[in-house]
Amino acid sequence: MKQSLILKHVGALAVSLLVFSVPLVVFGQWTAGQNNAQSGGTPDSSIYEIIRTTMNYLLAILGFIAIIAFVIAGILYLTAFGDEKRIGTAKNAMFYSIVGIIVALIGYVIVNAVDSWLRAGANTQI
Repeated sequence: MKQSLILKHVGALAVSLLVFSVPLVVFGQWTAGQNNAQSGGTPDSSIYEIIRTTMNYLLAILGFIAIIAFVIAGILYLTAFGDEKRIGTAKNAMFYSIVGIIVALIGYVIVNAVDSWLRAGANTQI
């Protein structure tokens, strides 16, 4: 009985997702006056700009996750209540979250340094 009820809910969810996704497909059609890349919403900048933007986003996500991990490690340490195993786990998590923050910062510095080196001879504004 419960299994058939679950299947009915899954089926209803699948049908509703299909019905609500149809307008997304319709609005994805080709627009007159634009090339296919612009009508599809792809970026029209250079490969270099796409890679730089992607790297900055990935580094920001990495830094955010590392800071969240640091906060969780701090909570684990505070709630250890003297248990040596839990304190060791919290210290280990804190160490690796600090390493993650440092890696994100070094990556951000490297991406920006390479960006400035590659733009040194260009007549573009930063």
